[in-house]
Amino acid sequence: MQINQHARLSCAPMMDWTDRHCRYFHRLLSQRALLYTEMVTAPALVRGQAMHLLDHSPVEHPVALQLGGSDPAELAEAARFGCEAGYDEINLNVGCPSDRVQSGAFGAVLMKDPGLVAECVSAMRSGSSAEVTVKCRIGVDDQEPNVVLPQFLARVSSAGCKRFIIHARKAWLKGLSPKENRDVPPLDYDLVARMRQEFPDLHISINGGITTLEQAEEFLSAGFDGVMVGRAAYHNPADILAQADRRIFGAGEDADPFEVAHLMMTYVEEHIAQGGRLHQVARHMLGLFAGRPGARLWRRHISEAGSRADAGPEVIGEALDMVQSASRAAA
Repeated sequence: MQINQHARLSCAPMMDWTDRHCRYFHRLLSQRALLYTEMVTAPALVRGQAMHLLDHSPVEHPVALQLGGSDPAELAEAARFGCEAGYDEINLNVGCPSDRVQSGAFGAVLMKDPGLVAECVSAMRSGSSAEVTVKCRIGVDDQEPNVVLPQFLARVSSAGCKRFIIHARKAWLKGLSPKENRDVPPLDYDLVARMRQEFPDLHISINGGITTLEQAEEFLSAGFDGVMVGRAAYHNPADILAQADRRIFGAGEDADPFEVAHLMMTYVEEHIAQGGRLHQVARHMLGLFAGRPGARLWRRHISEAGSRADAGPEVIGEALDMVQSASRAAA
């Protein structure tokens, strides 16, 4: 399956959340959805030589590396590192509105300089044999999205980027926190839909405010090439991912959350044997049974017992027994 086909459904890059343990867990729920790393800054790789940030399991594929930066030469080298590490796609962050990102002159602030973004994309493509993509907003601050977004897409696509993930909100760089920027600016799905019509040669995925697999199906039916889901995929992973292969990709069986939990016990055992801690993995699993009988018991036991220094995979097994008991009682 081509990477563009996997991009029919993707899990958004989310700082502090979509680390390699989270991606391993999500891959057990869906064999086909495209997974993204947390944003990794180009300076961290090029100047800091923090190559451990590229660590990932072969199981995670297809998996994309998201880079943050604004120096074309530095991004080219970072893209090369990512390609050598085996990532299937290299994505440039042009959407993050955090203060830390702004101070580094990258992220959403780059919406103001499509020419620089085009330079960055061109340089990244020269350093990577993997596809280079861009994740952006519809505009920032006082920009007029109806004007800015088509200009941005035209300029950046001319540098060779053919796939864009568009968060259908503006980013307000002053006055709103990163959290508020995810919720407060109004969504404009219609504008992104128009871009899909105006740029038929581009692969455009929509992002922002999508909380169910039904919504994802509706967007795909409406003509979008892909849908990217963020926090809903993290907090309700079984609802978004367990049926995705069958419903979004038309192949494969639905994942069983109970079986996934058992598989994660083996993963945890290996992680601890290498010097890791249970909570580093299990924190990503808290939403596995969201909305099902025993979900609260599952979350509480893993959160409390999993924080012990000597906690092992048996904690997951104990929590799983609680969910199974609750499921039988509710039947």
